[in-house]
Amino acid sequence: MRLVIARCSVDYVGRLTAHLPEALRLLIVKADGSVLVHSDGGSYKPLNWMSPPCRLTEEPGLWTVTGKSGETLIITLTEVVSDASVDLGVDPGLVKDGVEAHLQELLAVQLDLLGEGWRLVRREYPTPIGPVDLMCRDAAGVSVAVEIKRRGEIDGVEQLTRYLELLNRDPLLAPVQGVFAAQDIRPQARTLATDRGIRCVTLNYDALRGVEPGNTLF
Repeated sequence: MRLVIARCSVDYVGRLTAHLPEALRLLIVKADGSVLVHSDGGSYKPLNWMSPPCRLTEEPGLWTVTGKSGETLIITLTEVVSDASVDLGVDPGLVKDGVEAHLQELLAVQLDLLGEGWRLVRREYPTPIGPVDLMCRDAAGVSVAVEIKRRGEIDGVEQLTRYLELLNRDPLLAPVQGVFAAQDIRPQARTLATDRGIRCVTLNYDALRGVEPGNTLF
C-alpha cells in the first residue's frame, strides 16, 4: 500500500464530472490497483476514487488514473509532504462472531424465509473487497446478494452497497439486488437501505434454530 500526503486538486471525468479544489489530502494506492482520495474529515469514505481494474500513470506533478470504461481521475500535485509504501501482506479477512456465522449457516438452508423458490449459489461469495455472505438466485433467476449482521447498522448497509456496486459490473450476474438481514435493524440503517433499493429482513435467531419459545402467561 502506498500512502501519499500531498497538496492537490482532483478532477473526475466519466459519466459525470467532478472537481475537488486544491487542498492537502491523503492519496492511497492499494495493491489491488485502486486509487482513493481522502480528506481529514467528513467520513471514512473517500472523496473520490477509482476502483480496479484501473491504470495509474505518473508524470511530474500529475497522476492520471484511467478506469476500464475510459473514465479518468486526474490528480494535480503542487506539493508532496510524504510518500511512503508499506507491504501489508495477505489479509486473513473478517472473522465474524459466532452468532453472525451461525445466522449465515442457518439462513443458507432456509432461503424460503427470503422468498419462495430461492436457491443458494454460494456462501462467502468472493469479491475484490471481501466476501458476500450469501449469493442467491430468486424464483425468477435474478441474482441477490445477502449481507447478514447480528445488529443491522449503517456501516452494514454501506458494506452491502459497495458489494452491489462491484457485482453489478459483472455481466454474468447483473442486475444484482440486495438484502440486508439482521436480528435487529436500526431505523437509520433501514431508511438508508430502503433509499438505495435494498430490502431489509429481520431474522429470529431462535426460530431459525427451531427453538420453541418458553412458556409465557400471555
